[in-house]
Amino acid sequence: MNPNDLQIAEIWVYLSGSPLFALILTLTAYQVGSFFYQKTDRNPLANPVAIAVILVAIALYLVDMPYQKYFEGAQFVHFLLGTATVSLAIPIYRGVAALKARVFPLLIALLCGGVVSIVSAVGVATFLGADSAIIGAFYPKSVTAPIAMGVAERLGVSPTLTAVFAVITGILGAILGSHILNLLGMKQWWQRGFAIGVAAHGIGTSRAFAVHPEAGTYASLAMGLHGILGALLIPLLKNYI
Repeated sequence: MNPNDLQIAEIWVYLSGSPLFALILTLTAYQVGSFFYQKTDRNPLANPVAIAVILVAIALYLVDMPYQKYFEGAQFVHFLLGTATVSLAIPIYRGVAALKARVFPLLIALLCGGVVSIVSAVGVATFLGADSAIIGAFYPKSVTAPIAMGVAERLGVSPTLTAVFAVITGILGAILGSHILNLLGMKQWWQRGFAIGVAAHGIGTSRAFAVHPEAGTYASLAMGLHGILGALLIPLLKNYI
C-alpha cells in the first residue's frame, strides 16, 4: 500500500467513526436530491427528501454503519426540528386573516382530514395484523414529525418509528398529492394547499410552496393547526379507536 492509499484509509477510519461523517452524509444527500429536483423542473417524483433518504440508506448499507451510530451525527440536524416546530407560529399568525374569512370550511377540513388520516392508517394496519407497536406509531404519523415524535412519547410508542411513518407520509403526499387533487377537480390554490398541509405536513408544504405561493401559505397554516390540534387530541382519540 502506497503512502497516499494509507493516508486515505486513515482519513476514512477517522470519518466513519466520527459524528461528522453522518452530518456530511445527511447534508450531501439532501443537496443531491435538491439538485435533481431542480433539474427535473420540480417534478414531484424527484422529491429531494425521498432521494436523500434513499441515498443515506444505501450509504449506511455500504459502509455497514448502525443507525444509532449514524444518528450521533444526524442529531445535529434533528435538533433543528425543535426550532422548526416553534416557527409554525409564523404561518399561523400570517394566516389569521384568511382563517377568519374561511374559518368553518377550514376547521371542518382540518378535523375530518385529521380523523380520516388516523382511522384509515390504524384500520388498515389492524386489518393486516400489524404489531401493536406499529399500529400505535400510526396514530400521530400525519402530524409534522417533531410534534408527532412528542405525541408518540405520550402514547408510549416508538418516536423513531413514528418519525419514519411521518416522513413516508410526507413524501407520498408530496409526490401523489397534486395528481389526486387534479383527479378530484380541485382547482382553488387555497383548497389544494390546505389539503396538502393537513395530509402531508412539512414535506408536502414545501412542495406546495414550490407550486404556488397561495397553496404554500395555506399548507403551512394547515400544518401548524394540525400539529396543535394533533398534540392535544390524538392522545384522547386513541382511547376511542
